[in-house]
Amino acid sequence: MRLPLNVPVATGRPFIELAREVATIILHTVEAGWLLALEFRDVSVGAQELAITERLRDGMRSALNSGMFAWKGRMVVLSGTESRSRPEVILPDGRTDIPILVIEIFLRFGDHDPHAIIECKRIAGSDSHLCREYVVEGIDRFRLGKYGGNHSTGFMVGYLIADDTQDAATGINRYLNRASRGAENLEPSNLGGAPRAWRSTHPRAASSSIELHHVFLSFVGS
Repeated sequence: MRLPLNVPVATGRPFIELAREVATIILHTVEAGWLLALEFRDVSVGAQELAITERLRDGMRSALNSGMFAWKGRMVVLSGTESRSRPEVILPDGRTDIPILVIEIFLRFGDHDPHAIIECKRIAGSDSHLCREYVVEGIDRFRLGKYGGNHSTGFMVGYLIADDTQDAATGINRYLNRASRGAENLEPSNLGGAPRAWRSTHPRAASSSIELHHVFLSFVGS
């Protein structure tokens, strides 16, 4: 992973720029965790978003602990928790769904805050309300620095309650285009060896842009 310190960041916080291979292993862990989560009957289209996320988190932990990835013991899948967007914020102003702690970053900087954040949303490309929520309550939390303000990379999971991955990306892009944000459109991921994923880049006012990796998870045919 690359951890450059010559980039403008919030005072007292290291700028965390995950290497491509780290982003790839996170996406693989999500994929493997989802397959384990689907073994539970309560993981269904009609289940509450938070409950699905808890199953996904448990699945990701099991996948890491199984040793199927070389990253066993090097990455920790944390519990969802209230979070502070900046050190100077006293009261929590957000709640992260699946925070990730990378042991190497912790040992180097002693940074107890998450080093990667996964935000989870229900999505269906044909549902304009869900597409808007995915952007406004998901993407924009990263874009505005509420999540990962000192991160160059973020992650989003979309639970497909209808349609498919292409439909989801198309629906989200349709909303972005209506909002005159076409430059932020989702496009196929350029991460080699990663599961089928999408990527998008979003400008930030106080720092460099943030790149988001998106993966859409189906309840059937997985």
